[in-house]
Amino acid sequence: MEAVPARVRGYVAGVALLALLCPLPLPALHTPWWAVALLAGLYTACEHAVRRRFPGTFQPVYPVLLAGAFLLPPAAAALVPLPGALLSHVGRRPATARRIWRAARLALAVWGAAQVHWALGGQAAVVASDFPYALLPAVAAVPAFCLVLAALDGGMLAVEGRVPARRAWRGLLSRSLAPTGVHGLAGLMMAVLWRSPYGPVAALLVLLPMCVSWWVFAQYHRERAAHQATIRALVQAVDIKDGYTRGHSERVGQASVLIARELGMDDERVEVLRFAGILHDVGKLGVPTRLLRKDGPLTPEERRVIELHPEYGHEMVRGISFLGEARAAILHHHERMDGTGYPYGLVGGQIPECARVVAVADAFDAMTSTRSYRRARPVPAALEELQRCAGAQFDPRMVTALARALGRHGWCPAVTADEPECATAPPEAVAGRTGARR
Repeated sequence: MEAVPARVRGYVAGVALLALLCPLPLPALHTPWWAVALLAGLYTACEHAVRRRFPGTFQPVYPVLLAGAFLLPPAAAALVPLPGALLSHVGRRPATARRIWRAARLALAVWGAAQVHWALGGQAAVVASDFPYALLPAVAAVPAFCLVLAALDGGMLAVEGRVPARRAWRGLLSRSLAPTGVHGLAGLMMAVLWRSPYGPVAALLVLLPMCVSWWVFAQYHRERAAHQATIRALVQAVDIKDGYTRGHSERVGQASVLIARELGMDDERVEVLRFAGILHDVGKLGVPTRLLRKDGPLTPEERRVIELHPEYGHEMVRGISFLGEARAAILHHHERMDGTGYPYGLVGGQIPECARVVAVADAFDAMTSTRSYRRARPVPAALEELQRCAGAQFDPRMVTALARALGRHGWCPAVTADEPECATAPPEAVAGRTGARR
């Protein structure tokens, strides 16, 4: 765990300690060890199979875990996820810390669900295969399962500092209830069939529909990967055409994500803002290369041609439905709060929120990146300039959000290796170049 910050190590250790306390009553209980071993082995096999068959698109095998919560005493149910979580493949380092964290959070979630289920008499209803009455304790146990996971995951986000502590838990519970509820129904079906005359073998049949859902989920992610590849190809084409801003698009995407998260946007909108930042200059593919690479000042006619790039970009991506409001950001990221921007001269709230985010991210990276005609400004100087222009050119909310996010996370702008560092150009030259070509 040497690569993990001390506060995160302490949090993981505390959660792991709590998880170790869950099985302590086992010696005093009549525990069906064969059922614990069978469910633990089934969960381990399912997790391994799903991760191997659908790499990068993994969904936890919650039906097996929830079936354990419905069939076993809480202390025994907490053991079911441990082998699968501790032996699973981890793609990112540190692997040991991630395995411990995964095992501890799942053990606590299963234990919490089992406690609620048993407290409401769910065990007797499952044993009797009394399905209508068995449903009520299960319906209460699933939110308990989700609540424990949301509490632990939100705590991790807060400890890591990735989002403000006041927003770390926002949306975690609500987003997990519906999908976990479906898994809970599958887990209840497994438990009822397990206790029926047909036995554990019949319970395995419940996993067949879940395999179909995992396959559909994998197809969705493959399609998303294809979208990502398309976006990367467009960005690379822009970078090749406009060497002055190589790498700029990716950094604007990163800065847009920082602002969006600081504003408390949900994960879906954050992803849209990332797309918007990455693709904001895609319209430069429609601008003559000689203008993008011109060394001297631009004439008014040349400037007007370059100022068409937001409209070109919008036309290029208007048929890509998954971009959503990112298309509006591409079209309006050069609008100004005082109405003097382009292409339509929108004022204040008329400018889409996503475009106001990208405008600040775009200007910030333009100032903090080294170009062939000037050196990068320090981050504090760039923020001071953004704050000076807030209200007239930029939305003050976005500027404030970026400043707070940078204060929490810092900023490490990438400098392209083939862009030599030159002496700072005269102020009027810098203003002319960055204003026209950002």
